[in-house]
Amino acid sequence: MRILHILDHSLPLQSGYVFRTLGIVNQQRALGWEPVLLTSGKHYAPGPVRERIGTWEFLRTPLPTGLAAKLPWLRELKIVSDLDRRLDDVIREVRPGILHAHSPALNALPAIRAGRRFRVPVVYEMRSLWEDAAGSGGTQGRVGLRYLATKLLETHALRRADAVTTICRGLREDMTARGIPGEKITIIPNAVDRQTFAGPATPDRVLAGRLGLTGKTVLAFFGSFYFYEGLHLLLRALPLLLQQQADLAVLFVGSGAEESNLRRMARDLGVGDNVVFAGRVAHEEMQRYYDLADLFVFPRVSMRLTELVTPLKPLEAMAQERIVVASSVGGHRELIRDRETGYLFPPNEPQPLAEGILAALADRPSWPQIRARAVEFIDTERSWAHSVARYAEVYARVLRR
Repeated sequence: MRILHILDHSLPLQSGYVFRTLGIVNQQRALGWEPVLLTSGKHYAPGPVRERIGTWEFLRTPLPTGLAAKLPWLRELKIVSDLDRRLDDVIREVRPGILHAHSPALNALPAIRAGRRFRVPVVYEMRSLWEDAAGSGGTQGRVGLRYLATKLLETHALRRADAVTTICRGLREDMTARGIPGEKITIIPNAVDRQTFAGPATPDRVLAGRLGLTGKTVLAFFGSFYFYEGLHLLLRALPLLLQQQADLAVLFVGSGAEESNLRRMARDLGVGDNVVFAGRVAHEEMQRYYDLADLFVFPRVSMRLTELVTPLKPLEAMAQERIVVASSVGGHRELIRDRETGYLFPPNEPQPLAEGILAALADRPSWPQIRARAVEFIDTERSWAHSVARYAEVYARVLRR
C-alpha cells in the first residue's frame, strides 16, 4: 500500500510536527507499507525539489516568491495553488493508493481536489487547531476575520475528506461539535519510540560547568517558546521557588517567538543568574542535556488550544524516564495522571506552579514508582507501533469506499 503524505514541513527543520511525522512513516515502513513524503510551499527551508535526508526522500513544492510570498492571504492562496499543481505531477509519478494530508487545511484542500481528479481517497489528519495557532503562535485568542476564515477552511476540509484522523480526544470533540460524524473520526494519539531514548545517565560535568549548572537542581523545558507554553509563569514562579530552595536553576533548550521577552523577564525579576538559555541543540546532543535535568516542567496556560491539544514533549520526557510536572490543562490530563505518572498543578498562576514543583521535589522517594508507571503507559498505550496500527482500519475503510 503506497501512501502519499502531504506535509506542512519536514526535516531538516525540527519540531513536534516533524517528529510525529517521522514516527508515523517509520512505523508504516516497518509494517511493509510505502510512505511517500511531499511538503508544501510552507516548508521554508532552501533545498532541491527532491531531497534525501537519512533514509527518506522528500519531494518539495517550490516556495512562493515575489509579492505572493509577502502578503497575508495572497501567500496562503499561492501555497494552495502551487501544491495543487505539484500534486498532479507527484500523483502521476508515484501512483499512490491513498492521499494522507496533514494539518493545516492548506494541505487538505488541494489534496481533496487532487483526490477527486485522480479518484484516490483522501485521509485528513488534523493535528492542531489552525485557527487558534494562526495568530502569534496562539497567544491572543482573539476572534477576528482571520480566525473565522481559517476555522471555516478547516471545517470544510473535515467535511470533504473521506476519513479524518486526529491526535486526541479534545480535538475529536471539537470536530463533532462542528457536525463531523463521530464514525468518520479516528484518534491516532501522539506516541514515542522508547528505544530511541537512552534513559538517565550520569550528568556531563563539563557541560554542566559550561552552562553554570554545577551543583544545581535543574528545572528544564525543551521545546518551542510560545506564549501558550507558559514559560513566563515559570520565570515568575522562580523567585518564590528560590525563597524555599536556593540551588534551583531553570534550563531552557530551544527557541521561539517569546525568547526575547523571557530573557528580559529573567533580568527584570533578578533571576538571570538562575536561568540558562541553551538555544537550539542538535538532535544527537540532546541526551547530554536531558541528563542535566531533575524535573521537566510544562506550565502551559489554559486556553482553547491547550485544553484540546496534547503536546509531544511530555511524552518524550516520560520515555526518557524523567519526572514531569505540568499544568492541569486538558491536553496534559490526557497524558499525565497526577502522582501516578507525573505531577499536575492548577494553570495560569505562578503560586500553584511553584507549589507543584516544590511538592514534586519533596516527593523524591516516589519517583522510581512514578517513572515505572510512566514507562508502562508509554509501552502499552503510546508506542508508535500501538498508534500507527490504527491507520490500517482507516485506510481499509476509505479504500473500500
